[in-house]
Amino acid sequence: MIPISEPLPTIAQLRAFLAVADHLHFREAAAALRMSQPALSSAVAALEETLQVRLLERTTRKVLLTPAGERVSVHAARVLADLDDLVNDAARTREPFSGPAHLGVIPTVAPYLLPLLLPMFARRFPRLKLIVQEARTETLLEEVREGRLDMALLALPTDVTGLTEEPLYDEDFLLALPADHPLANDTEPLGRDVLRGLDIVLLNQGHCLREQAIDVCREVGARTTMTTYATSLPTLVQLVAGGLGVTLIPEMTAMAETGKPVPIALRRFARPPGRRIGLTYRATAARSGEFAQLASALREAVQAEGLPVRVVS
Repeated sequence: MIPISEPLPTIAQLRAFLAVADHLHFREAAAALRMSQPALSSAVAALEETLQVRLLERTTRKVLLTPAGERVSVHAARVLADLDDLVNDAARTREPFSGPAHLGVIPTVAPYLLPLLLPMFARRFPRLKLIVQEARTETLLEEVREGRLDMALLALPTDVTGLTEEPLYDEDFLLALPADHPLANDTEPLGRDVLRGLDIVLLNQGHCLREQAIDVCREVGARTTMTTYATSLPTLVQLVAGGLGVTLIPEMTAMAETGKPVPIALRRFARPPGRRIGLTYRATAARSGEFAQLASALREAVQAEGLPVRVVS
């Protein structure tokens, strides 16, 4: 890297030289840049002095590039093109809802909500380039804090300082049982204490849904099965269908998973446990105002779709 104290070519010098290199004529180059010919000559001479190399061969009739001038012209064109890209990109970022936006989503939400949200984003914010990453809550929160993600869809509250939380919707948990379970055919809402007599299978550690289910079980003194865990909600449903236990699943998930040929039954609770899903982002983010409006658009999309959740106004 060149020391900061070293003299470097200026943008004006590069533009002046490149104009001469393109036209091979000082008067035409000066006219193209709308500057005087003496000022143009001075800028090119200053560039030669800074680089300590002769760039042009001047005759009474024409201007020629020296071998060094040929090489410098290639670099100058690249530098000025990159500078134009920088300025244009910065201008685009000043436009709301444009450019890249990195969104993280927890695995227990991503496959069920993204098919609704992605078309909505494309339709309402066509200049926004959404980049989606699926990961567990702990990873997403770290990525948002460190600036590698702009925002994340996950269960609230996060209890992390420095983040803004935008609640989107609340959803109930249903009890998923094997189709031949004694409780499978009743229709009356269940009390939570029914969990005390059941083996409850969970997701692996790191999933916030696991911790939420454990909290519900702890409330009523129920036990969880400590030998059987699943890495995803579809796998969890398969474990239940296979008779390895029962589980708690969000109602939106239940809609998607029970549409498949899986022999499970679903029961509601009289006082249903549940979770709140929301959008979180850094409170200091330059685009925080945009993210708040995106949260509002997400609520509208969920409401319009008629999903089995309660939108938080």
